[in-house]
This record gives sequence, C-alpha cells and structure tokens, in this order.
Amino acid sequence: MGTGKSLTAPERVRRLRAALHAKAKEAAGYRFYTLSDKVWRDDVLLVAWGEVRRNGGAPGVDGETVADIEARGVERWLGGLARELKEGTYRPKAVRRVWIAKKQRGKYRALGIPCLRDRVAQTAALLVLSPIVEADLAPEQYAYRPGRSAHDAVNQAHRLVNTGHCEGVDADLSDYFGQIPHAELLHCVARRVSDGRMLGWVKAWLEMAVEEDDGRGGTRRTNRARRERKGTPQGAPISPLLSNLYMRRFVLGWKVLGHAQRFKADIVNYADDIVILGKESAAAMREAVEDMLKRLKLPLNAEKTRCVRVPEESFDFLGYRVGRNYRRDTGRAYIGTRPTQASVQSICRRVSELTARRYGRLDPEVVVGRLNRLMTGWANYFHLGQVSPAYAAIDRHATRRLRRWLCRKHKVRAGGYVRFPDRRLWEDLGLTRLAPRTTSFPWAKA
Repeated sequence: MGTGKSLTAPERVRRLRAALHAKAKEAAGYRFYTLSDKVWRDDVLLVAWGEVRRNGGAPGVDGETVADIEARGVERWLGGLARELKEGTYRPKAVRRVWIAKKQRGKYRALGIPCLRDRVAQTAALLVLSPIVEADLAPEQYAYRPGRSAHDAVNQAHRLVNTGHCEGVDADLSDYFGQIPHAELLHCVARRVSDGRMLGWVKAWLEMAVEEDDGRGGTRRTNRARRERKGTPQGAPISPLLSNLYMRRFVLGWKVLGHAQRFKADIVNYADDIVILGKESAAAMREAVEDMLKRLKLPLNAEKTRCVRVPEESFDFLGYRVGRNYRRDTGRAYIGTRPTQASVQSICRRVSELTARRYGRLDPEVVVGRLNRLMTGWANYFHLGQVSPAYAAIDRHATRRLRRWLCRKHKVRAGGYVRFPDRRLWEDLGLTRLAPRTTSFPWAKA
C-alpha cells in the first residue's frame, strides 16, 4: 500500500486531522457529509494498524493475532479491510468478554476485546472523528484528550477548593459506559456527522454481540446492547470518544440550565468520574445533578454519591484524596491532595502478589525488576501533594515482603533482617526506594 513519495503516512494523517479540527473549530454548526472515504484511505488504515499493534492486547473471538497478520502480509490484510469498508460489506464480529479485577477485593469489571480487524477499523474511524469531537468538548472534560491528563483534573479540583468552592458533590455513576442510551448518543454524533455510512459503523460497533466462557468448556453469545439499546463496549477503541461525547451533554447542560451560575459551581470530569464544586448548598446541587442525570437516562449510585464540605470533610477523586492535610514540619493544616488509603492498599496487595510463595524459583533480579516497575509506575502517577507518608508505607511493605521472599528462597529461618537488611535490598539488589530522603527520583519533592 503506497504512502506517498513526499509525505509519510503519519504526516499525511496529521494534516488530515488538523484540517478536520480547524473546520470543526471554525464552524460550530457545520456537519461533515463525507468522512467514510477517509476511513478506508491507505494512510489512515496504516496509521491505525500501527496504533493497534503498538497497544498490543489479546486476540478477539477469531483468535487472529498480530503475528498471524504479519505472516500473511500487513498490506494485503489492510487492503482487504479497505475493500470491505468501501464496498459496504464490512460487518463487525462479536467481542470477547473477559473480567478484570478492580481495586476492591473480589470485584471485577467486564472488558470487551474486539477482533484485530474491528480494532483497526474503529481506530481508523477514531483518527477521523476525534479531531471533530475534540473541537466541541468542554474544558471541564479531561479524559482521553490530547494535552490533558488525570493530574490536570486533580489539580483543577484542588484549585477550585482553594478558591472557596468548598461545597461539593462527589457523584458516582452506576455503570456509565454500560448505560449510555444509543439513540441519544447517535444523535450526539449526528449533530456533526451526516455521513450515513459512518453513522452505520458507529451503530454497528455499539451493537456488537458479546461472547464469553459459559463455564462448561464452551462459549455463549449474548447481545444486551442491541436488546436494550444502551451501552458502549469497554475495551473498544471507539468507546472513550463516544463516552466523552455523551458526557458533554451533562457538562454543557449544567451551564445552560443555569446551575453553574446559581450554585457558583464548576464540574471536573474525567471519564465517568465527576465532582461538582461550588459555593452554595451541596444538597441542592445534588438534587440538580440527580435531575439532569435522570433526563440523560444515566443512573446515579445513591449510596456512593456524597455531599461534602471541605475542609471539614474530604473527597476522593481519581485515586487522590482532596482535603485537609498537615505539614510535617510545623503541623499546620492546609487543603491539599494525597494518595487515598485505597490506592496505597491496592499497590501493597500487588507487591504481596509479586512476592508470593509461587514465585520462589525465580531469580531475585527478576522479582526485584517486577517490583521496581510496579512501584515506579505507581509513583509516576501518585506524585501530587503530600506523598511522603504513602511512599514510606510502600517502602516498608516492599522491603518486608522481599525480605520474607528471600528468606523462604534461601531457607533462612531466623535472622532474616541481619542477612537481608534494608540497605542490602536497596543498594545490592537494587530495590526501588520511593521515600524522598534517599532517592533522586523527580517525583520525590512534588
């Protein structure tokens, strides 16, 4: 498949996306009539394939892997997909459902894994649609957007509290991704897109069947999404874009209905996490939130949704607790952020899993390497605010668990601390230490 002599495929796609974004930004009411022909373009499909390959992931219901496609020839495989899209014969296959453990013990969430063919098609559509949708998303939305992150959302919540927005509603949506109504969501897409084929693909991706293990050595196939006309499949490349697009209704509605002015309140949204912070009654804000979500056909988890007043109370947002902290040197109170207790407990459980008895045959270098990747990744995210106590707790747990693992491996029954002191674990075995007093990691002084 040709990519052009003067421009590479990524550069051509970047120019296409920039042009689409500029047009959408320039004309807020403009509807795009021809977009599907851009999805099956050689360069767009090639870039989409590169992103899917880089993201990796398990195969779908057809069992096809990246290696299988590369063995047969990527260009030929993409050419076949392009023909199906162009000729109107493309039909998505079922998604394979797997269950992923949540932070809370014993709880799982469903994840749908589309086939590689469908992941590439969705990613190609995403490359075309996302610059258009991005032009319309509200500044209060932080998830899945270029130049924005969960840290930006946490910082904004912190900033609002520090500027007097101390009345808050910590809203918990019940299965947001699984409850988005199809008709209303497709209306959101059609507000900007009038290309019937593109709308047809989006509808088909929303209604993909689900295949899962039936517990008896076979599989069963269901289609709740088509039957109930709601839900976006978590795990599908197109799902984050669609979830952001529907959440836009709530964020803009908060302003249009006058709630932002009435309560002097702003929304901070990241995917299905929402916190509303204002200067008026949190209880009244909650009533407004409940009314809006009812109109949007989104159920609110009444038990987990909280009204708070900072600093008397704190609230959790994206793994951080926002509320009253105390300076370690002076003991003075201030409003700040710190990792939640649940976040610390979660990584400690994972440290325990990596040093379990079943890994006793591994080399210490392998175990330490796994621990270091886990702890470094955790600290790369949890570096805002007062992190030292959390880091120290994780350090203590990691050294204790690694020492116990080493004692079992070397059959040391007593004197484990003498043979494997903390300093040996850190300096000789190279175990990462998060506590700021001895590390040079950039997050240590955050």
